[in-house]
Amino acid sequence: MKVPLLDLKLQYQSIKNEVEPAMLKVAESQMLILGEEVDKLEKTIASYLKTDFAVAVSSGTDSLLMALMAIDLKPGDEVIIPTYSFFATAGVVARLGAIPIFVDSEPVTMNIDTNQIKEKVNSKTKAIIPVHLYGQCAEMDELLKISNEYKIPIIEDCAQAIGAQYKDGRFAGSFGLMGCFSFYPTKNLGAFGEGGIITTNNKELADKLKQMRNHGMNPKYYHKFIGGNFRLDALQAAVLNVKFPHLEIWHQRRRENAQLYSELFIKAGLSESEGKINFDDKNKVLLPKAVYQNSDCKNYHIYNQYIIRVHERDKLREFLGKNDIGTEIYYPVPFHRQECFAYLNNNDHDFPIANELSETSIALPIFPELTKEQIQYVVEKIKEFLSR
Repeated sequence: MKVPLLDLKLQYQSIKNEVEPAMLKVAESQMLILGEEVDKLEKTIASYLKTDFAVAVSSGTDSLLMALMAIDLKPGDEVIIPTYSFFATAGVVARLGAIPIFVDSEPVTMNIDTNQIKEKVNSKTKAIIPVHLYGQCAEMDELLKISNEYKIPIIEDCAQAIGAQYKDGRFAGSFGLMGCFSFYPTKNLGAFGEGGIITTNNKELADKLKQMRNHGMNPKYYHKFIGGNFRLDALQAAVLNVKFPHLEIWHQRRRENAQLYSELFIKAGLSESEGKINFDDKNKVLLPKAVYQNSDCKNYHIYNQYIIRVHERDKLREFLGKNDIGTEIYYPVPFHRQECFAYLNNNDHDFPIANELSETSIALPIFPELTKEQIQYVVEKIKEFLSR
């Protein structure tokens, strides 16, 4: 049996009759940049996430970069971020000449450890970027307290969390000054290429972002500040507008797949419960835990990724690959260990959880079209490996 990490062709086939006419409509109109499809997408996303504004942009990375440009981040300024995330979270800070200040992870959710943030705050701190990793919100209550106490804006990295809800029902991207999303094809809501969006409740900021995505130009050929070419093209927006009505079903199927994984792992004797921290037994699997599952929110986790932790992770991945099971490692090298950030002289011992996550975590297939038989096969093969 073959079990790919992700099979976008299956999703495409299910909506092909909707997507192709929408793309053809854009092609025939030749309104290829911004336009009514982008306007529609912005209104849809703002309504869905219950924010006042949404500004569609060229990529998730550019959404983070623009957010930092919008708060006028300067060289030498500091931005607090988790050390365990996709590179864009740190890369955009460094690109502007600012200094990324790394914080260790929380062991259950793998999100930023909010207990360590205050000790990093000083007069140079200009923003905090929590990442809602893998589709589950970071601990926003504590983050908002810190933000209010020190008057430091929060810019949420929601690249993997569109539609994810916090325990009070609010959506990722609606807490901070801005929320930054990615429409990369592998996301729960993915375009046919690059794309992103920024949410905010600040009209002045929304207007600035719209001007910024077009080189800071307003009116034409007049530039009050420097922006960039951060525009979203209409074809990508058209695809996203077709996909959006299916998003809640896709979220739910991912949750159902995650639940089946957990049930099968526990039944196979490979784990005792979700989120158990201690996994000294090398023949056990540490399962992800949805910490807001018992709250009133529907999308307590959207499972952009399903991450387990195991000993001998690399050997397991090799074994699964030989058995036609796709996996990925998110992320093998935390920022404090990246060569490009060696100049920051971070102490590796300050990030024990992130280090452990980078050495033991592995992503299993979780996409909506995954079958029960495929999930059973994955668990069977992992049991075979651990029982050898």
